[in-house]
Amino acid sequence: MGIASSTHPTFLTGVAGGRGYSPSAPDLSAPRHLRYQCRPTDIRSSPALSKLQVPAHSLDKPAGRIRQKNEQAILEAAEQEFAQHGFKGTSMNTIAQRVGLPKANLHYYFSSKLGLYTAVLANILELWDSTFNSLSADDDPATALAAYIRAKMEFSRRQPQASRIFAMEIISGGECLSAHFNEDYRGWFRGRAGVFEAWIAAGKMDPVDPVNLIFMLWGSTQHYADFATQIGFLTGRKRMSKQDFDDATENLVRIILKGCGLTPPASP
Repeated sequence: MGIASSTHPTFLTGVAGGRGYSPSAPDLSAPRHLRYQCRPTDIRSSPALSKLQVPAHSLDKPAGRIRQKNEQAILEAAEQEFAQHGFKGTSMNTIAQRVGLPKANLHYYFSSKLGLYTAVLANILELWDSTFNSLSADDDPATALAAYIRAKMEFSRRQPQASRIFAMEIISGGECLSAHFNEDYRGWFRGRAGVFEAWIAAGKMDPVDPVNLIFMLWGSTQHYADFATQIGFLTGRKRMSKQDFDDATENLVRIILKGCGLTPPASP
């Protein structure tokens, strides 16, 4: 497998193979985190969906500092609402109330709830994947992997709600992400695995399965956001402190790098 040269693909546009996505009615008999999904919808009968892009707001409006500040505040408020109530249980009105803006102002930045939901997903995916884009066969694997683990753990500490929304979407079937995880993304993923294969071929690290290693990197770092409640129950702490995250991060660095036959670099 060669190292892919393509850059990371653009996040889903809301259209895949001539079909868009819209929220389905909740299955109230299912667990709460499985109730809210997206179902395929014929875009010819839904003009709004046929034009949906992510980020789901007009790109021709000036992106001044006030606009950027308001957009960030809206995304943070939306993360809280979607994480607590799911897609169906969240309204644009409750998001507007949380952020302290009139509902009309909210629609100025994001045209629909679905657009805002996909923007929240796009935000966390862009953060996660952008840190993986910089890996190259010329890197020292110990330094590169340690930096990646530390970055992913910092995302889990700073943006746990967004990570949980992504996890709930995947657990419920990932319909709103199916257009994102397309052949372009799979090519990008193969390129990332190819970097590990190049390191192995050069004798820089022990032979391990690159795909399973990537899954381990993702799962172990996102665990601290997605399963924070479980961690709290077992440790007796309501919330992990920054020092707790730092300790967990360095522990992951040691475990994963030693499993790859690498010497962990010194903590920053």
